[in-house]
Amino acid sequence: MKVIFVYILKCSDNSYYVGLTGNLKRRFQEHNNSKYPNSYTSYRLPVKILYFERYDSFYNAFKRERQLKGWSRLKKEMLMDYKYNMLKCISKKNFRTPPSVQF
Repeated sequence: MKVIFVYILKCSDNSYYVGLTGNLKRRFQEHNNSKYPNSYTSYRLPVKILYFERYDSFYNAFKRERQLKGWSRLKKEMLMDYKYNMLKCISKKNFRTPPSVQF
């Protein structure tokens, strides 16, 4: 079974890039060598790998990549720092019931 990696890079402008690949070493080299000259990372070199996860299913890796791309910078940093207990606390969405409006 093929392994798929979901990864987070830190770019030279301190932004984060989330991607997925079947070969992490090769993809990292492609990012730093600007294999795709008009890509997000090609304008922000060099990049560093800060975090990665392994998946046995492309579908699960793809879902995770999409999830991480939707996360805030702070939430990605909590994940990379292994502060899992903080992830729910800093979620963007607020499902609390708003206070009732009085007229």
